[in-house]
Amino acid sequence: QVQLVESGGGLVQAGGSLRLSCTASGSIFRINNMGWYRQAPGKQRELVATVTSSGSTNAADSVKGRFTISRDNAKNTAYLQMNSLKPEDTAVYYCNADVTGYSGTRYYTKAYWGQGTQVTVSS
Repeated sequence: QVQLVESGGGLVQAGGSLRLSCTASGSIFRINNMGWYRQAPGKQRELVATVTSSGSTNAADSVKGRFTISRDNAKNTAYLQMNSLKPEDTAVYYCNADVTGYSGTRYYTKAYWGQGTQVTVSS
């Protein structure tokens, strides 16, 4: 089993910055893609940004130029640097990781989610 633990959320004024971290632990052979998603009250969960194991990134148009995703493979950790925050960025942010594990007889791949961290941006 794999656990994802997020940290770094909080309350910030518009124009401010926050850095989220997501660390994976447990039965890990390899972490493939990692990503950040967010869900605002009354809205569906949406993709924020993803990063592959080789470091290639992708981001939603709404955060391009403001948010940067990165990862440290040695630490099994992904980061989301959020700058120029806006009130519409307020949401619970969830980490997602696509992880390959080894059961002792076979490899298997499964997606895992963190518990979420609240980001609130005041105007």
